[in-house]
Amino acid sequence: MNSKLRKYLTIAALGLAGGSIYFLPYIKFVFYDAQIASMGITNVQSGILMTMYTVVNMILYIPGGILADKLSAKKSLIISLVATSLLAYLYAFTMKNFVLSMIIYLGLSLSTAFVFWSSLMKAIRLVGTEEEQGFLYGVYYACNGLTNSLTNAFALKFFNTAGGNLETGFFRAVVSGGSVAVLAAVMLAVLMKDGKGAEDTSSAQSDDDKFKFADVGKVLKNPVVWIASFVIFCGDGIYTSVSYFNPYLTEVIGITPSDSSFISVIRMGLLLLAPVGGLLADKVFKSTCKWLTTAFAIVALLFVSVMLLPSTLNPAVASVYTLIPSAVAMMLYGVIFSVMSEAGIPRALTGTAIGIASIIGYAPDSLYSLIFGGMLDKFGGQGYNYIFTFLIISCVIGGVLAQAVRRLGLRGAEKKEA
Repeated sequence: MNSKLRKYLTIAALGLAGGSIYFLPYIKFVFYDAQIASMGITNVQSGILMTMYTVVNMILYIPGGILADKLSAKKSLIISLVATSLLAYLYAFTMKNFVLSMIIYLGLSLSTAFVFWSSLMKAIRLVGTEEEQGFLYGVYYACNGLTNSLTNAFALKFFNTAGGNLETGFFRAVVSGGSVAVLAAVMLAVLMKDGKGAEDTSSAQSDDDKFKFADVGKVLKNPVVWIASFVIFCGDGIYTSVSYFNPYLTEVIGITPSDSSFISVIRMGLLLLAPVGGLLADKVFKSTCKWLTTAFAIVALLFVSVMLLPSTLNPAVASVYTLIPSAVAMMLYGVIFSVMSEAGIPRALTGTAIGIASIIGYAPDSLYSLIFGGMLDKFGGQGYNYIFTFLIISCVIGGVLAQAVRRLGLRGAEKKEA
């Protein structure tokens, strides 16, 4: 197999891994109403589940990132995928027990966020050159989005076989969707080379390219890493929050839960547009940070337009319109981790830097669920206006910080050359 073919097949396999392993932790993105009904919980309890998951994620990201720089990416990814499927099966049979469900979500932190995430992101970076990072991350997220949509569509198909029974349908969705991670593990076992990163076949690394524990402190003290982390925070917050279009469509627009889930499957499939964001960053803007600033501004304006939709608008038209801000959000989200390259982070320390960035970057997964769940429980349909306003402010902050990363990254590059 030639190197170019292996490169893209490896990216595709990594996309399947990332698209399937997060099916259960983020299952409410598609089956929000069904999960609440099946478990017999409130919106806030749903947020607590996500918080339990993401808080432990934040604790594990840095040690997981350091280990990812030392361990075999192939073994780390395969073990994580298989463990996640086993947890999905356990959850399917015990979901009525909320305490046990919280423990399972804590277990998901170990299987999906510990070494898995940093190993995955580092593997993608190691596949290609620095000049094609935006595109490769975009291709990854396109594969991720496609396989995520296929996984959810597969689960939705089994959900619909229950004839409208939410509990039975949700059980079938969990079992079927949770099984896809096993397929991803098999594909990685066949395609990936066994090293500290996918395609990391170089036997002649320079001393500067080798991981050293002493360099971890340098990463922690680097202000660009922390600013880039908050750019990721804003980007992930937008990506995470488009899931609230799901209950928005049922509670405000008035479509059925099944139709809303179908729209959500399409919404997640919009990650297929991620390479477009990568190409815009690499070829048009010549900078990930410039593209992120522009994309944040566009998404902010689109959220404003959603708030101004007339109540008399046809539900089908309104449902389709919510896909527009989602599409731009996916093109934005698809390149947010390539900002680490523009920040000037050495490849050998990518896992460590991603571990640090992920603590901050994925905080919206826990914070937003609680904040937005509380808004919805207290204000009902009016709560969505507060959610959209919050996200508009986040976009403004994200755009400003992306420009700061660019300026500091260029300044750091000039110092090295001098």
